[in-house]
Amino acid sequence: MTHFAIRPLARGDLPRVAYLVDKNAMFPSEMLDEMTSAYFDGDGGSQHWIVADRDGTVEGVAYTVPEPMTEGTWNTLLICVDPEAHGNGIGTAMMRHIEHELSSLRARVLLVETSGTPGFERTRGFYDGLGYEREARIRDYYAAGDDKVIFRKALL
Repeated sequence: MTHFAIRPLARGDLPRVAYLVDKNAMFPSEMLDEMTSAYFDGDGGSQHWIVADRDGTVEGVAYTVPEPMTEGTWNTLLICVDPEAHGNGIGTAMMRHIEHELSSLRARVLLVETSGTPGFERTRGFYDGLGYEREARIRDYYAAGDDKVIFRKALL
């Protein structure tokens, strides 16, 4: 079992976070500067950025935001772990941390979205194992043949 700490994202973490985003093929890591600018400038509102840190090395990152025009619904838009550290409980610990943090804020629902392609079967199984329900599938969302699968978990 790997020991790590979950803490807020720091600006100095961005190069390692970019590496993780690229290694997991999440989205172009060049987007990170824009995605985190409001957070680091203190204008990020309710954005929650966390990292899993093992001995000074960021092994995972997660980004969760409130859904606009809802009461207590949040969405984890990014969660990834260094592929070399998969299976060490880091993703599970980050999701449990997010759930606990949001529950303390009286959030009602947490959503997570992922791809419906075969390459994301392990990811979908991860959310199934954490007790998330497969709430919806939007066909051909990301691209032709690449559905969006939306998972939901009630927090209250």
